[in-house]
Amino acid sequence: MTDAQWNNLLEVIDGKPPSGAPVGFIIDSPWLPNWYGISILDYFSSDELWLKANLSAIETFPEVMFLPGFWSEYGMCTEPSAFGAKCIFWKNEFPFADKIIKKPEDIDDLTQPDPETGGLLPFMLNRLVKTQSAIESAGHRIRFSVSRGPLNIASFLMGATELMMALMMEPDRIHRLMRIITDFLKRWHEIQRHTFPSIDGIMMLDDIVGFIGEDDFLTFGFPYIKEIYDAAPSKVKFFHNDADFAVSVRHYPDMGVNLFNPGVQMGINEIKEATGNRLVVLGSIPPRDVLAAGTPEQVRQATVALLNELNDRSRFILSCAGGMPPGVSTANIQALLQAVSLSP
Repeated sequence: MTDAQWNNLLEVIDGKPPSGAPVGFIIDSPWLPNWYGISILDYFSSDELWLKANLSAIETFPEVMFLPGFWSEYGMCTEPSAFGAKCIFWKNEFPFADKIIKKPEDIDDLTQPDPETGGLLPFMLNRLVKTQSAIESAGHRIRFSVSRGPLNIASFLMGATELMMALMMEPDRIHRLMRIITDFLKRWHEIQRHTFPSIDGIMMLDDIVGFIGEDDFLTFGFPYIKEIYDAAPSKVKFFHNDADFAVSVRHYPDMGVNLFNPGVQMGINEIKEATGNRLVVLGSIPPRDVLAAGTPEQVRQATVALLNELNDRSRFILSCAGGMPPGVSTANIQALLQAVSLSP
């Protein structure tokens, strides 16, 4: 993000009236490599191609805030790799991290890895170190420390179904697992902030929050996620959950979140009401059916309709619901931007 974009983001978070409707998108490996014309494997394995793809996005859409911006990652393998998960990389499919916890008792022997040396994390960090000068030469800075959330990582380490069962059957062991992952993530975000003093935001993604009820969220999600946000002395505390968030969203401001990227389960006005308009909503054009599969005219119509439905444009950034999905064309993004530029 540029200095101007960052300052605009801070103003939106502060609730200052926007001029027009700011636009932002989460972009990473599901969309960016194929949009740029390379394979996902090339994107992960070549720092040069990774940089060129990100530079192309900011040059093609200079008016868009890309979040977190120059995201160095290896898909869902990123954090589980530090715990020793076997990572599977296909040429042009999303990578997969195989589970390492075969039964709940295995948690007893799990130890906290060092994020400075564990798995793919040093490669992720070193990519940013090597490309920092080029990023800054383009007028951007590294603004966010980034990770998946503790429940999300736990679901990869032991399997989503197995995690759901263990929440009920082995709560003490799941609390131990949450403690190990939470301490690991606090250290990982600290390393990112130390490496790049320009970081003043933290972004976490945890869709597993959307698969559990409110009581389980308050027991196994809220306290650990809040602890990670509380440990980060950052102005922007960004949370992504595009699974069902109806029972948890009202707790997000108290969890420390001030910027939220939802799914399509609730409208913007409903989210604002549920949270007392205490956080910025980054959303919510339907990602697959409209932004990816729709025509430019359908994207334009959906954008106009969403903006017209808003009761209050404060603490709002126009985006899709969730991250940018695969297959979104340049023409469709341009249609959205044109609709915003013509909006009163």
